Formats: sequence, C-alpha cells, structure tokens
Amino acid sequence: MFLSLKEFDYHLPPELIAQKQIKPRDHSRLLLLNRQSGKIEHKYFFNIIDYLQAGDLLVLNNSKVFPARLIGYKKETGGKTEIFLHRKLSKNTWECLLKGKVKAGLIIILSKLLAAEVIKDNHDGTWQLKFNLLGEKFWREINKIGEVPLPPYIKRDKQIISDKNNYQTVFAADNKIGSVAAPTAGLHLTKELLRKIKNKGVKIVYITLHVGLGTFTPVKTENIAEHKMHRELVEIKAATLKAILAAKKAKHRVIAVGTTSCRSLESINWEQLKNSQQIVKQSFWTDIFIYPGYTFKVVDALITNFHLPKSTLLMLVSALAGKKQIRAAYSEAVKRGYRFFSYGDAMFIY
Repeated sequence: MFLSLKEFDYHLPPELIAQKQIKPRDHSRLLLLNRQSGKIEHKYFFNIIDYLQAGDLLVLNNSKVFPARLIGYKKETGGKTEIFLHRKLSKNTWECLLKGKVKAGLIIILSKLLAAEVIKDNHDGTWQLKFNLLGEKFWREINKIGEVPLPPYIKRDKQIISDKNNYQTVFAADNKIGSVAAPTAGLHLTKELLRKIKNKGVKIVYITLHVGLGTFTPVKTENIAEHKMHRELVEIKAATLKAILAAKKAKHRVIAVGTTSCRSLESINWEQLKNSQQIVKQSFWTDIFIYPGYTFKVVDALITNFHLPKSTLLMLVSALAGKKQIRAAYSEAVKRGYRFFSYGDAMFIY
C-alpha cells in the first residue's frame, strides 16, 4: 500500500503555533469530531465532561517528563556542547543526542559535580555516554541543572521556570520518570476536572509510555509505510488490562487520552489476553506505527492535540477518523484560529 507523505501536509500560519499554555489548563478550546458523521462542534475543554458517559474508560499516560537537556563544555577545548538524554542503558550509561563535533573519549563537563564521557557512536544519530554520578546523586544534579526539552517550535530566548510545571500533566507519577516530551493531550486536564469526570461514573486508568525520540523524528520517506519508528517503553498494570477487557465486554467505550496512550493500547495482543487464565503486568518496547488502513483493536475514541504537518501523529488520527475528515477538521481549526501543537488546543475524536 502506497501512501504519499504529501497527503499529510497542510498549511499552518506560524502565529497559530501556541507558545504558552492557556490558564486554567481546561480553558483551552476543544474541537469535537464525530468520526462516523463528520460533524464538527466547537467547545472548551472543560465541556469534555458533557461528551463522556458513565461506564466510559479513560486511559491516561502517567509518564513524567524530566529535564533531559543539559548544557556543558568540552574539557579539552572549552567548546560549548549540548546533551539530550534519551534512554537509560545501565546504572550510569545513557543513550543521548549530542550537538557539535564530538568523538569517543571526549569528556563533557556539565557542573561542578557532573561530567560525562562519550563512549561510542551508535551510528543512528545517538551516542552512548557514561556519567560519573548515579542514583539519587545523578537525579539531584539533573533536576538542578537540566532544562525541560521543549519542542523546537516553542521559541524561548531562555527557558522560563514555569515550563517545568506547565510542560507536565497534573497526574504524572513521581515513580514514572522517563519521558523527554510530555504526553500533551493530558496537559488540558486539571485535578478538579478529573474529579468531576470520576463523579460522572467514568473510570480512569493509567498506562506508562516513556515518550522518546519518535516524537521528534520527522517522516522522510515518500511512501510513509517505509518509515521506521523509534522504540518506546510501555508498562501496563494487570488491573488496567482487566479494566479494559471488562469495558469492552460491557460494550463501554475505551477512550485514549493522547496518541501515546493510543499506541500503547494498540500494541497489545488483546485476543491472546482474552484467552489468558492469568493476566499479569505487561512491560515491553513498542515501535507501532499507525496510519490509514490500520484497524483499531481496542481504542474507540481519542482526546488529542493538533499535530504537525507530515507527522506520524497526524497519520494516527487520520487512521482513526479518516483522512478526509481530519483534513476538514484541521482546515476548520485553522480558519477559526485554534492554537496548535504541544501548548495548543485539543480535539475529541469520538
């Protein structure tokens, strides 16, 4: 099946790229798209409760963003360089992105306490680095000197402190640190709105997908089916799996909050789980790529943001709602001045 990258392009005026989060979070705008009829409505995010039903199952990604961007200098030359922590490989070894000219054996000084040695080139755009600190000492220093790795379309002369709080969901778990980017659909939810949703009889469960390089990797192949996704780590508790199976059996909707939740759920072999005598916690790496032609196995509806042209996320929502309907919804959003991308407005595909 050939799907051209050009089919997922659209014109976005630069002024519609959101630079700051709306306050309060749940006062962002909400575009509602009925994927069967194509009907579009315009509301505010706090109105989402009117479109949720008792018995619905809402699935949230509770991964916590950490300050993965580190600025340092080369011990040999004093030249400035930048480290982007991507994935922990062992106690003190990480897979990282590096800026500037680097080589194996290079020592990078990050603070009075923290330094890293470049171990090897992975030849996929990443490098392996070994740090001189580990455990609590490492994380204490990272939280002190690191910056939240905001997407490049959010322009900052210097990172503002509020980004550390704003670029984090209110339900991110302290024991689930591991994302280099926020699961942004969840940024619209407040603790008060979550309480109201629960009181309506909607069940809320959590999965963990640590958002990695796949979020930033552009599709470069003309035939999108040839694109390869980066692997990301997923963890799902047994209780969550049981709740999803029970919801499907009772014909209640499973609603993913964000594309990360959606991809996590669609990566599971549900037929095998249905027939399992004992359901246990799942922990696995996923590189699932969802694009038009894909048949969804468990997700019935999706709360999501507006995504970049030609991105894998735009392809995912097009698979769920249909290319034509997403094109119409995005065109309407541009026309009405919706705010796009990470700090932007939301849509509910149901």
